[in-house]
Amino acid sequence: MSFHDLALPDRLLIARRGTSYFARHLADLSDAALDGDTLLDGWTRRHLVAHVGYNAAALCRLLDWAVTGIETPMYESSEQRSREIKEGATLSAAALRNLFDHTVARLDKQWRTLPSAAWLAQVRTAQGRTVPVSETAWMRTREVWIHAVDMDNGGRFGDLPDVVLESLLSDIVAMWRKKNLGGGLVLEVTGSVPVVIGDGLPRHTISGPLASVVRWAAGRGAVGLDGDAPDPPPWL
Repeated sequence: MSFHDLALPDRLLIARRGTSYFARHLADLSDAALDGDTLLDGWTRRHLVAHVGYNAAALCRLLDWAVTGIETPMYESSEQRSREIKEGATLSAAALRNLFDHTVARLDKQWRTLPSAAWLAQVRTAQGRTVPVSETAWMRTREVWIHAVDMDNGGRFGDLPDVVLESLLSDIVAMWRKKNLGGGLVLEVTGSVPVVIGDGLPRHTISGPLASVVRWAAGRGAVGLDGDAPDPPPWL
C-alpha cells in the first residue's frame, strides 16, 4: 500500500510519529554532540536540526496559502533556503532546540485547525510541483523519518513503517526514471517482485530487505544488502 492510499488522519499520524522519532534522537544528543557529523556530506547535526525546523516553517507557509488563497512559497529562493540553514546552524544549542520545538508545534496546530475544504487547495512545492496541500503530510513524513537516521546516533531505516519505506522507494524509482538515471539496475526486495530500472541488459542487482534497499537507494549507504552495491543515482 502507498502512503497516499491512506486516509488523511492516518497520514498525519505517521508524520507525527516520525516527528516524535526525530525528537527522541535529538533529545539523546548532548549540546556538544550537535557539532558532530551527519550522514549528509558537509552538514553537522546543527545544520540538520536547523533544516528540519525551517522545513516545518516552510510547510506552514503552504498551509497559509491554502487558507488565504494568497501565494506564499515555501522559500523565496534556493539561495535563501541555504542561507537560512547555514545561519541557523550558528544558533546556540538551546535556540536550535527551541526552533525545532516551536516550528513543530506550529505545524501541528495548523494541521489540526485547517478547514476541511482547504486540504484540496493547490500549492507549489520548493521543487516546483503543484500538489494539494494534503501533500504536506508526505513531505514532512519523508523529512523527519529520513533525517532522524541522518543524525547518525542510532536511527535506522528498519524503524520506518513499511508504508513509508515502500512509498520512498516508489518516489526514488520514479525520479530516476524521470531523469533517465539508473539504467541497468534491478532492485530485489526480499519477498517482492524485482523492479527493473530503465532499458537494456541488467548490470547491477541490488537485493536485500526493504529497509536496506531503501537506505541504499536514498544514498545513505549499503547496509544489510546481499553482496556489493555501486553508488546509487541521485534522486533529489
